[in-house]
Amino acid sequence: MPPKKKPRVSKASANSGKIVDAKKTSTAGRKRKAAAPDAKTGKVSESAGSPVFTRWLLKSEPESRFENGVDVKFGIEDLKALPDQTSCWDGVRNYQARNFMRQMKVGQQAFFYHSNCKEPGIAGIMTIVKEAYVDHTQFDKKDVHYDASSTSDNPKWSMVDVQFQRMMKRFVPLWELKEHHLQHRANGGPLKDVALFTRARLSVQPLTPGL
Repeated sequence: MPPKKKPRVSKASANSGKIVDAKKTSTAGRKRKAAAPDAKTGKVSESAGSPVFTRWLLKSEPESRFENGVDVKFGIEDLKALPDQTSCWDGVRNYQARNFMRQMKVGQQAFFYHSNCKEPGIAGIMTIVKEAYVDHTQFDKKDVHYDASSTSDNPKWSMVDVQFQRMMKRFVPLWELKEHHLQHRANGGPLKDVALFTRARLSVQPLTPGL
């Protein structure tokens, strides 16, 4: 799930005000050069383990919806209006979505997708500016995303920091994306297995370069 209406800025970003600090931290100590993503799949193949995706789609709700008296609205305009146009992406409570988030690397891009609204679709582009760290909302009893089964010794949930990059040149509605998806399923193409339609409930999804 997306951040709440009053999105939080991570302590690291709030204290430094410099996105570059997060990038330096995440890249420090890396000894081997990362493999380039495959031109067709957008994945980085590793000799051991699962493939690593390099592009993402993150869903959030741009229209007001209340949970336990709290408005969970957070659209791309809300992100754009924040200091440094940066926010943590908290509240993800699906294990697969969390695991995808843990694969994200600083500098990778994600589409900001407006969901659960009158016209869902892709509104803009964000950049990952801090890699996965503990989502503190899981410990806050007053937060709508509180998880009583999660402990500080064994936290279940993670979040990343994202920064607004730009609006789309035009809003890309869900119906148009579905048309491309169906066409690619019939004739072959990068959107034939896109998670937006094959794993539609996920709020954090990997992408191929075709979208």
